[in-house]
Amino acid sequence: MKFLIAASLVVLLLEVTTAGPAVVPAVQAPVSEGRDPVPTSVEGLALSPVLVSDDLDQPTDVVGAPGDDRLFVVEKAGRIQIVEDGIVGDRPFLDIARWVGSVGNEQGMLSLRFHPDFAENGQVFIFFTDTRGRSQLAGATVDDTGNTVDLSSLRSIMSFPQFGQYHQSGSMMFGPDGYLWVSLGDGGGIGDPLGHGQDINNIDATIIRIDVDNGDPYAVPDDNPFVGTDALPEIWAYGLRNPWRISYDATTGYVYIPDVGQEGSEEINVVSLGAGGRNFGWAVSEGSVCYEAEECDMAGHTLPVYQYLHEGNGCAIIGGEVYRGNLMPELDGHFFLADFCLGWIRSVVLDDTDVHLVVDWITDPENRLGNVTTIGSDRHGELYVANLAGELWRLELARP
Repeated sequence: MKFLIAASLVVLLLEVTTAGPAVVPAVQAPVSEGRDPVPTSVEGLALSPVLVSDDLDQPTDVVGAPGDDRLFVVEKAGRIQIVEDGIVGDRPFLDIARWVGSVGNEQGMLSLRFHPDFAENGQVFIFFTDTRGRSQLAGATVDDTGNTVDLSSLRSIMSFPQFGQYHQSGSMMFGPDGYLWVSLGDGGGIGDPLGHGQDINNIDATIIRIDVDNGDPYAVPDDNPFVGTDALPEIWAYGLRNPWRISYDATTGYVYIPDVGQEGSEEINVVSLGAGGRNFGWAVSEGSVCYEAEECDMAGHTLPVYQYLHEGNGCAIIGGEVYRGNLMPELDGHFFLADFCLGWIRSVVLDDTDVHLVVDWITDPENRLGNVTTIGSDRHGELYVANLAGELWRLELARP
């Protein structure tokens, strides 16, 4: 993924085309029964991001905890800061910088998730690259104060080597099934040189689904799609290059999987919670087209529901969640995304199996939000955008 590049990166301020990005019909996206209709008009609306803090260090994830109004912001170097009322706390929620390898562009501490029963069990989960360059999924428990993680409780859940510093991914989500889902990139290199994308005996380039409440250190759910086959049973989906920020929308039952492209386009894949076993095509295909070859066999590939071309649009997609908060009811159902290079904000709305609406919100170069690294939410569903410069913004609508 072409993100977390050195802060001295010269960003080419290319104009986003007013005609809008290329859209691929969502012919393979499932229909969720009984969902509410989404708003169809945004005429006259404009986003007015509110600066919450500019005192962070290369944030990579923004998370709200169950039952807690504070924000928890992951920093690349290996710290998690607590932000309350716009103020960064004096003491980090977690500081394992001495164990985190963050020299590489896409290395470091990459994500945090709270256990669904966090209010009762105090469990948290983190994903990072260590000083040996290995990817680490770890769990821990907060101390009695609830303000810091007890380092003595830190335990390794999964550890595996990486051959490079790129395409680590490492975003996480909990589904309504209580299982932990983790996205993993192909490990780096142009064009997936080790062939991880189509190798279901390798954990890279996949989304895995594991039970962290059972087993030692985890159990594999019996209904994972590759259980009982020759493939790795942890795998839920494969064929991904660098899925940055997977998320689940409980209203529709959809899993959103933005995937950073290589040469030509950035994509969003959307499938239902129970649609495991999908092959998203990398590196046979990139988005809806063959990668490198003029012709390729894309039989069985799940196509993206939406993609945008690099030319004039950006370089790396940053997801992303479906908005379900209260401050902007007009935007209920909009999936928000950004681009790392250009800093624009865009939303996409699905209507059954088609892209129903695409809205460019922040496109003026003077108003863009810099090198956006993540879009996250608090416990109320309000959205926050963080960038490489250490700024944290809350998305709000401009109102009289």
